[in-house]
Amino acid sequence: MSSLSSTTVLPPASVLSPAAPAPVLRDVPRVLSIAGSDPSGGAGIQADLKSIAAHGGYGMAAITALTAQNTQGVRAVHVPPAAFLVQQLEAVSDDITIDAVKIGMLGDAEVVAAVRSWLEKVRPGVVVLDPVMVATSGDRLLQASAEAALRGLLPLADLITPNLAELAMLLGEAQAGSWAEALEQGRRLAADTGSTILVKGGHLDGAACPDALVNTGGLLAQEIVEVPGDRIPTRNSHGTGCSLSSAMATAQARLGDWEASLRHVKPWLAGALESSGSLDVGAGNGPVHHFHHLQAATGPALEPSPLGEGGFAELLRAEATADLAAIYELEFIRNLVAGSLPEKQFAYYLAQDAIYLNGYSRVLARTSALAPTEAAQLFWARSAQQCLEVESELHRNWLSTRTVEPVLGPVTKSYVDHLLAASASGSYAVLVAAVLPCFWLYAEVGQTLHAQFLAAGAPADNPYAEWLRTYADEDFAQATRTAIALADEAGRRGSEDERAAMVVAFNQSCRFEVDFFDAPRLHA
Repeated sequence: MSSLSSTTVLPPASVLSPAAPAPVLRDVPRVLSIAGSDPSGGAGIQADLKSIAAHGGYGMAAITALTAQNTQGVRAVHVPPAAFLVQQLEAVSDDITIDAVKIGMLGDAEVVAAVRSWLEKVRPGVVVLDPVMVATSGDRLLQASAEAALRGLLPLADLITPNLAELAMLLGEAQAGSWAEALEQGRRLAADTGSTILVKGGHLDGAACPDALVNTGGLLAQEIVEVPGDRIPTRNSHGTGCSLSSAMATAQARLGDWEASLRHVKPWLAGALESSGSLDVGAGNGPVHHFHHLQAATGPALEPSPLGEGGFAELLRAEATADLAAIYELEFIRNLVAGSLPEKQFAYYLAQDAIYLNGYSRVLARTSALAPTEAAQLFWARSAQQCLEVESELHRNWLSTRTVEPVLGPVTKSYVDHLLAASASGSYAVLVAAVLPCFWLYAEVGQTLHAQFLAAGAPADNPYAEWLRTYADEDFAQATRTAIALADEAGRRGSEDERAAMVVAFNQSCRFEVDFFDAPRLHA
């Protein structure tokens, strides 16, 4: 069974670090937006609250500034007394546990100082800072005299999400003209602040629109994690930065991993931009469609599946054909059956499997929580428990006799991140499709390897004979048949959009199964 671990949680930024509590992951995180108000609804706290709700959070807001604006520009800005902002913040934090904070428009130096003082006292587990300085329309939203105060606030953030103009302003440099220059600026700001920087390619020219997480302190698995994307041809970008940063705060409070959060949020934002025209709001730069994914799931386009019982499972099986063939061609698989696999590679595989199963059990528990029937809930819950039992057995019977460091490998981490992103989608059907290959492909590969082992006379001198015999587990084969049936039922009951999303999630997991079996060759 391919493997899964609890994901790496980045600690709070250096200024908060010795005493700031580690984030507690929640299914419904309580997220506070500290930002300005946009009466047209596209940006500021209005966008934040929509974005938080779209990602399953409970949104709260403390208003730093009142604006008179619409899709065509900002007409006026009023910043209430900072003392009143403090009253808002304290009213919330005195009564409600805050899982994540998103900070947006702050207006002036007194407001920045008030927010800084509150953060140092309350120390939320997740802090995302969107350094709002200039609106999409070009209007300045932060007084020039407050820029120095804002720079002093940056180290208190776990994640900073500037656009390219703001990134340059924070560094006192010219705006980057290329993606490579933007990444270098991200490195410098990360080094200056100790925070993770989300470098965004939205303001660059060209068809590509990449984003990257940058942290020079080694808090990420790599110094730079790039997530590619395509530019969406639309002028409706009002509030995009607000929406992205509040979505990241919410996702991080649910997932506990910045890379997994970005991989979850970025496709959602692309869909929000792509669907923005259907809102028909304003004559200028209109807002994004925060709830496009819900409309797709509940709108009139829902049609019953034309597939009969077993039909969707057959479709998924066809999708997996190429990946199954690729698995059988891997050196790891061939050498395992032949008994010539280097012990170091087998030990690496076992260690990653144990790590993976720990996290996979958590994802299965989430699947159980989302399941629509009691029978499905019980099946996924039992599967989650069995994962932990198998993990314990791996440590007791296999890893205890081997010298191997239980370090989270890059393939294992990526696989886990993918499953967590599927978990955060809130769709039972998509999550079932994502977890299915760990049942289905593993079962098929196991049966094939066991048959090959027996056909070779079950040689006792094969050092992996005992492991190969475990592949004949009929209980796991039956569990796999149940998982396939549940995925088939979810696909037949879902909308066309949901079935398409299931296929994508399933294919991604199949690819990770291939990579997982190949990882010992590359990393052991």
